[in-house]
Amino acid sequence: MAALRWEVPMFLAVVLLVSCNAAPTDILYRVPEEQPPNTLIGSLAADRGLPDTGHLYKLEVGTPYLRVDGKTGDIYTTEIPIDRETLSDCRNLFDGDKCFLEFEVSITDMVKGLGMGPRLIEGRIEVLDINDNTPQFSSPILSLSIPENTHIGALFSIPMATDRDSGTNGVAEYALTTGPDADQLFTLQVAVDSDEKLPQLVVMGNLDRERKDSYDLNIRVVDGGKPARASSALLRVTVTDQNDNAPKFERSHYEAELPENSLLGHSVLQVRANDGDTGINGEIDYSLHQASETVQRLLRIDRSTGIIYVKGQVDREEESFLKFFVVAKDRGPNSKNSKVLVTINVRDHNDNAPAIEIRGIGLVTHQDGVANISEDMPIGTAVALVQVSDRDEGENAVVTSVVAGDVPFQLQPASESANDRKRKYFLQTTTPLDYERVKEYRIEIVAVDSGNPALSSTNSLKVQVTDVNDNAPNFSPAMLEVDFAEGNQPGDKVLDVVATDADSGTNAELAYSIIEHSATRLFEIDSNTGELRVKNLLDREDTERYEFRVAAADKGVPSKTGTATVVVNVLDRNDNDPKFMLSGYSFSVIENMAPLNPVGVVTVTDADKGENARVRLFVEPDNGKFVIQNGTGTILSSISFDREKESTYTFRLRAVDSGDPPRSSYVGVTINVLDENDNAPYVTKPANSSYTYLTPVTQPETRVEVVEAEDIDSGPNAELVYTITGGNPFDLFDISPSSGEITLAQEFTGKHNGLHRLVVRVSDKGKPPRHTTALVHVFVNDTKSNVSVIEALVGHSLYTPLDRDIAGDPNYALAQRSNILYGSLAGIAGVIMVIVAVVVIRHRLQKDTKSGYQAGKKESKDLYAPKQGPKNGKGKKSKKGKAPKPAKPLEEDEEASLQKALKFNLINESVNDSPRIHLPLNYPPGSPDLGRHYRSNSPLPSIQLQPQSPSASKKHQAVQDLPATNTFVGTGDNNSTGSDQYSDYSYKANPPKYSSKQPPHRRVTFSTANQAQDLQDASQHSYYDSGLEESETPSSKSSSGPRVGPLALPEDHYERTTPDGSIGEMEHPENGGASSSSALERGAGLKRLP
Repeated sequence: MAALRWEVPMFLAVVLLVSCNAAPTDILYRVPEEQPPNTLIGSLAADRGLPDTGHLYKLEVGTPYLRVDGKTGDIYTTEIPIDRETLSDCRNLFDGDKCFLEFEVSITDMVKGLGMGPRLIEGRIEVLDINDNTPQFSSPILSLSIPENTHIGALFSIPMATDRDSGTNGVAEYALTTGPDADQLFTLQVAVDSDEKLPQLVVMGNLDRERKDSYDLNIRVVDGGKPARASSALLRVTVTDQNDNAPKFERSHYEAELPENSLLGHSVLQVRANDGDTGINGEIDYSLHQASETVQRLLRIDRSTGIIYVKGQVDREEESFLKFFVVAKDRGPNSKNSKVLVTINVRDHNDNAPAIEIRGIGLVTHQDGVANISEDMPIGTAVALVQVSDRDEGENAVVTSVVAGDVPFQLQPASESANDRKRKYFLQTTTPLDYERVKEYRIEIVAVDSGNPALSSTNSLKVQVTDVNDNAPNFSPAMLEVDFAEGNQPGDKVLDVVATDADSGTNAELAYSIIEHSATRLFEIDSNTGELRVKNLLDREDTERYEFRVAAADKGVPSKTGTATVVVNVLDRNDNDPKFMLSGYSFSVIENMAPLNPVGVVTVTDADKGENARVRLFVEPDNGKFVIQNGTGTILSSISFDREKESTYTFRLRAVDSGDPPRSSYVGVTINVLDENDNAPYVTKPANSSYTYLTPVTQPETRVEVVEAEDIDSGPNAELVYTITGGNPFDLFDISPSSGEITLAQEFTGKHNGLHRLVVRVSDKGKPPRHTTALVHVFVNDTKSNVSVIEALVGHSLYTPLDRDIAGDPNYALAQRSNILYGSLAGIAGVIMVIVAVVVIRHRLQKDTKSGYQAGKKESKDLYAPKQGPKNGKGKKSKKGKAPKPAKPLEEDEEASLQKALKFNLINESVNDSPRIHLPLNYPPGSPDLGRHYRSNSPLPSIQLQPQSPSASKKHQAVQDLPATNTFVGTGDNNSTGSDQYSDYSYKANPPKYSSKQPPHRRVTFSTANQAQDLQDASQHSYYDSGLEESETPSSKSSSGPRVGPLALPEDHYERTTPDGSIGEMEHPENGGASSSSALERGAGLKRLP
């Protein structure tokens, strides 16, 4: 039971029911039976779309099972539970029929008053069956006779159990329990006939009456409820002599019609069954089966003939339909039976006069047959609800109702229901009522049905008219407005309020009051005179205007009230200082912001009004850096901000109102200058020209270098991120984004030997970010014995475009594939070169055996004079030029252009087993002076003098331990090999010769390629010609670039100089002379003679 109550919300529902059995406006609710008190069934306000306030709901029909909440219209159960099985309209329902409980509720609109009349809502509640009844057999002991020698599989009907519940809560299944002696003899089978479950006993073995003539079995019935209910009965099986045939009814269903008020003993119908047996086995007895108490009280059946007779008084208004079964049972020792359904409809007779019920409706209550109604009720006001009903049916229930006599009342249908048996009317007024003219009415209502003969009835109601208070007090004017200055004294009078009432007597006696409770804290009114006074001090800044209502109520019953609005305007005084919205202001501006831009806005208010609230703002101290706009409160800067110079400004603002006397206030202002990303990072370590040496066996994770950089900005603008953007095609190196530490990522292989240039980008986190680029050089080789070569490679790297990777030996793969070929060629070339070298050396030794050289002394013989070309035969003598001007240092912008302009190709060639590096000779116009650059930055790679170059005197050869870079100034000649001859991109068979004019002065740098070679090996000397004349600049030079190759050095145009500029001496090796200690340690150079 408890479980079912929890399921109530699942069953509650409301729908609009439109069918032949209900009016279109009927409401249908569903609720399970047996619900506890105060169970919510439905809400009329919500279901009908009515507000839950301002209406009065009253239950007219539905007691004692229902109650209605007068304010919300919610329908609840009462202490008397709704039992579906005991409701008069639900006792004789067929399976599947619905059980309904009708109700009526009147609704009165309390806002519009009684004049609108009440509304009547009719509805029905479908009572849902719950499993509150246990299925029962007709008797605790059931008897069943079975003849002996019955064949196996024979079926015998067992008396059915009944359940007062319906549907799934009705009988669901049967179960049979047998003892050991009957276990193999009987079983149970349940057949279904017209949704009824018919238990049948099945014979499973041979029965022998002489051995055992009876068996006691247990049969159990269970319904389909949740939880299920069950009961049991004893099934006694008696083994008898054989009876072959069961009785059989002539019809499957008997129907009859019984007039109500039939006399006792009146025969209704006869049921007849036949039995194919003879003798006692063919004699049949008839009995009522599954008959309700009402059927057993009204009817009986003749046991032998099957005639059904009237046993009691039949009243159709109480029972209009009877339903039961008749069982036919033969009289054999093993009797057989069968049953048939019988239904009897009770026919109506006009034996009931119409019934007239008069009751109150809505707020109009009736007491002792008297209804009171006020004289001011409008036409159509409902005085009573009249219900006219007739218990008969058909034409006998069609009733006509009228109001008799000449009275200002009439009947109006209260609902649209088409139920002729029960009609409802509102008794309404037809004209205005006047207490002074008629104080009461006697109303008689007559109802006549349409029977033959017709029956009628009457009922009456006494209506008393009551006097009312017709007029309400009136204020003139309805709004009273007064000005009142703030700073008053408590108890000061504000004004007098006066109202009038057209009524007389107590209905005209007035009492004054303030309606708003909030206004009573500040104001009070004399209830008799209407004098209004102030109770407390008024402050205009708190409230400038007070508006409230006052009421004048008369002493009538009911009392009427008139209202007026009082407005008190509070006048201002200058009693408040200007007030800044904040106790201090702090603004942030971005550096480099232009002057006269807003840096912040302050808000100042004054609680006063008018001139007292007009505020002016001033900057203190007024040093000209900031100004403020009156009206907007905008602070403007007169300066441009630079956070690196000054990051914070502080000053005060003064606010002064225009009152008399004026009031003022102050507030502090702080201007914080925010950093702007206006500085790029700069690298402090390492220098672009430095390098790190690693051996090929260096292990991964080894620290290579740390790039260190700084940024003078702050915050995210100074947070740096390091990335490798170039020079790492083999992913050999990793860099920490935060610390700049470069580590080796993987092991080196043969192709990785050589110089690696890592392009490291250092970016800050500003928006937009700024960055700089650093070059980190890593030289990978087994040894670093020739530092000059490494420095030369680094120097060339500085002028190689950053988008070109420098990462090890680019010709490693080609060299590996060509080792055999190169070895063979090198052997042949070596033999030839030895022979040529011997011949050349001997020739030079013979030619210069007696020649010598002294530092600072001009040679008598022009050993480095240009040789004649193949066509001219002789070369013209060179003219002496002016002394070269000192080279200007290379500027930063020139270095930047150099990075973009120069392109280097590192090419390994096997000439005398020494590496040879070609410089690109096609330089674009405007290329910088490389000679100057290499004198000030880094050494140039060694360029070997080829064997075929014009040989110079041995006394002009450099000593072995010369510095890596030496500079001299010389003049070119017609036999000089220029850039056009050795360019990687062009070749000219016949280079142009110099004119007969004095040759231009040129800057030439030379160095020793292999210091380990003997000084006599002139092929190891190298030099570099910048290709620029002394008077030319990189931008004015139109030639393709510097010239690299052998040059004949005229003796009369050069002199030896040491790196520090002093004049040194050097003897030729073949003459046995020795150079000075300075020349031996530092090397020698050539300097042009004046």
